[in-house]
Amino acid sequence: MTVPITVRLLEIFRIGLGPSSSHTVGPMRAAAFFREACVARGILPERVEVDLLGSLSATGHGHLTDRAVLAGLHSWHPETVDLDSFHGILDTLAKDPRVSWGNGFTTVKPDAVRFLRYAEYRHEELPHPNTLRFRAMRGKDVLLEETWCSVGGGFVQRPGDPVPPPPGAPLHPFHDGRTLVARATELKGTLGDVILANEQNWETRTGEIAEGIDRVWAAFQACISRGLERKGDLPGGLGVKRRAAELLARVESGKVERVYSHIARAQAYAFAINEENAAGGRVVTAPTNGAAGIVPAVLVEFAERTMLHPDVIRNALATAGAIGMIVKTHASISGAEVGCQGEVGTATAMAAAALCQLMGGDVKQVEVAAEIAMEHNLGLTCDPIKGLVQAPCIERNAMGVAKAWSAAQLSLHSVLSNVVSLDRVIAVMKRTGEDMRREYKETSEGGLAVSLPEC
Repeated sequence: MTVPITVRLLEIFRIGLGPSSSHTVGPMRAAAFFREACVARGILPERVEVDLLGSLSATGHGHLTDRAVLAGLHSWHPETVDLDSFHGILDTLAKDPRVSWGNGFTTVKPDAVRFLRYAEYRHEELPHPNTLRFRAMRGKDVLLEETWCSVGGGFVQRPGDPVPPPPGAPLHPFHDGRTLVARATELKGTLGDVILANEQNWETRTGEIAEGIDRVWAAFQACISRGLERKGDLPGGLGVKRRAAELLARVESGKVERVYSHIARAQAYAFAINEENAAGGRVVTAPTNGAAGIVPAVLVEFAERTMLHPDVIRNALATAGAIGMIVKTHASISGAEVGCQGEVGTATAMAAAALCQLMGGDVKQVEVAAEIAMEHNLGLTCDPIKGLVQAPCIERNAMGVAKAWSAAQLSLHSVLSNVVSLDRVIAVMKRTGEDMRREYKETSEGGLAVSLPEC
């Protein structure tokens, strides 16, 4: 029996903070869940210890994973955390390591989060490349130990735990791209219509999902605005300069040929978002932080130019989210698991689908647009230099913008029938990720990550 896809739309578009959904947002949520488990059991430890393994250990310093874990142990949430407090948490705990914990205080020192070397766990089979172990300690006694995995896009789970079900069965069940297109065809609507109908059926109050999508859209716009206002070098020591404002200025001064200006403007928006992400600012997973710029850049630029109605925007975002749901269910959106094809590739497919719909494409053309976009990102490695979500990540998002436009145009104007279906391409992406060596999956041990000599 095929199980319907029940990933929620606002899980695909999750408001949080940079620089990584897998390495920042996910670990913060996992740490908060561990804290909740302790408090629920009445456990008040003397101290808490956390081990980071796999990709979290390899690139976690650049992704602020230690700060994220410590923030989660404070019960801070990625969507609402005060960014100044988050970035200053190491200094705060160095002065006073006491953390409010249920009816008392526990000790959480900055060095309680350990980045384990690969040699320390190389003979162990990890449940996921992004693995955390939490221990609540009293003396030498372990009061509670839990293992959590950050599986991409801010999603977290404990090994063996079932995926939490939605509030009820979906109104229009689908389990892959083919059945999603079939449901939309039956409704004589869009892919987004299917998603929104399911979400509205699960609402606890009328208008809940529309309000959530509007918050996401506002977060897109705010992130673009902040990114365009700021200049200077990004943190981390790599010397990457913010370029979003400069790129947009060239577009607005007419230095970009008019026929390409809409893509160039969207690419400037992608730079703005991903520069904010790299600086640890407020962003939205779309479906991850590393690929956060593509969907909002494409859709915000199009919406500004064409004066889209809010209902049209919500539907387009739901269509984009539908593609992310399918990829997450049948493959992965985690760079540590399948490489950047799962992040930038998925985001490009999501943007292409939404854009094709906005340009008048029918549901089959929308599916083909997503397939083309994913197909031409197959094999893309995740190889951030120095473990920072900067190079090549920021430019890859800008390239994703151009690919999304190309895929939408090809589907609308040149493809009579696709040789390979979206579902097959997603399956190939998963197999490609499984075949990819670990050095090319967010470890900073291969590819472009080792192209910069350390002097």
